[in-house]
Amino acid sequence: MKKTTSKPTFIPRMYCNLFGHEYEVTKKVTYHVKEYTCSHCKKQLTTNSNGRLTELTPKFKEINAILERIHANRMERSKKKTLASSIY
Repeated sequence: MKKTTSKPTFIPRMYCNLFGHEYEVTKKVTYHVKEYTCSHCKKQLTTNSNGRLTELTPKFKEINAILERIHANRMERSKKKTLASSIY
């Protein structure tokens, strides 16, 4: 009496095997680091330190969260600095 749920996920995976993945940017972490998701099979990727796409593991999720926080803080400080310098 066990229902199999592999049938709905089999078709998108088969599509990606035949035609390739169609990645969409789901999150911009920094200017160079982005997270991607395949629109068919929902496979998630991110860019690594070399700029290549790698699978989005929990380790890379944590790294991207930290990078995003650092990048946001730098941009905030940069805006304050340019605002202060434009006043003078």
